[in-house]
Amino acid sequence: MNRRALLGLLLAFFFPLTGYYLVKYYSDKAVNMPRRYFYDSIAVIEKNGKFINDTIWHKASNMTFVNQLGKTVTLDSLKGKILVIDFFFSRCPTICPSMAKSMKRLQNSFVNSKDSIVQFISISIDPTHDSVPQLRKFADQYTSNHDSWWFVTGDKKSIYDFALHEIKANIADVGADTAFPHTEHFFLLDRERVVRGWYNGFDTIKQAKLVRDIPLLMLEKRKKRTFQEFLNELFG
Repeated sequence: MNRRALLGLLLAFFFPLTGYYLVKYYSDKAVNMPRRYFYDSIAVIEKNGKFINDTIWHKASNMTFVNQLGKTVTLDSLKGKILVIDFFFSRCPTICPSMAKSMKRLQNSFVNSKDSIVQFISISIDPTHDSVPQLRKFADQYTSNHDSWWFVTGDKKSIYDFALHEIKANIADVGADTAFPHTEHFFLLDRERVVRGWYNGFDTIKQAKLVRDIPLLMLEKRKKRTFQEFLNELFG
C-alpha cells in the first residue's frame, strides 16, 4: 500500500473516531433536550456512597383504541416510538381541519424516518359520533399512510381521563374545557411516554420547534451507541 493510500485510510478512520468521541463528550452539554414536565414522586437512591434525589417522571398510561381501519390498537404496541398526539372530533367546524393539515405536514416531514420512528395519533373526543367509517372518511382527507397516523376512538371516560390526567391537556392549555378537552395543542411524548412538550398548532414558531424537538428525542435513544454502531451508520 503506497503512502497516499495509507494516509487516506488513516484519515478515513481518524476523523470519524475523533468526531465520535467529541460528540459523545460534548453532546449532553451542547444539545438542549426537550424538558420533562410532570413527575409522580421523588425517590432517594444511593449512588457511589451518596444519597441523591431521583425524579420519577410521569409516564402516560397505556390506552386501547379502535383506529380508522377498524383495528384495535394500544399505546403499549408502540414501544420505542415517539408519539405526537392531538385531540379532535370529525364534526368540528373550527380548529380541527387546520390541526389535521398541520399534522399532515408533520407526518410528511418524517415519512422517510427509519421504521416509522414517529407515531401520530389523533384522538376523538366525540366517540359517540366518530364511528370507524366516520374516522376513515375524515382520515382519508389528510393522509394515505394510515399506519403512522392513527385516528382513534374508544371509551369516552377513558379518553377524557387520558387527556386530563395522563397528558395534562388542561395544564398545557389553560383554556381547555375539562368537560370537553378540545385543545389546539400537539403533545410530544418520548419513548417512555413521558410528556416532553406541547405546541400550539396555529403558532408557526411552536410548530418549527416541534419539528426540531422530534429528532432530538430520536437522538436521545442513541446516546449510548457503540463506536461500531456509529461506523455502521456512517458507512452503511
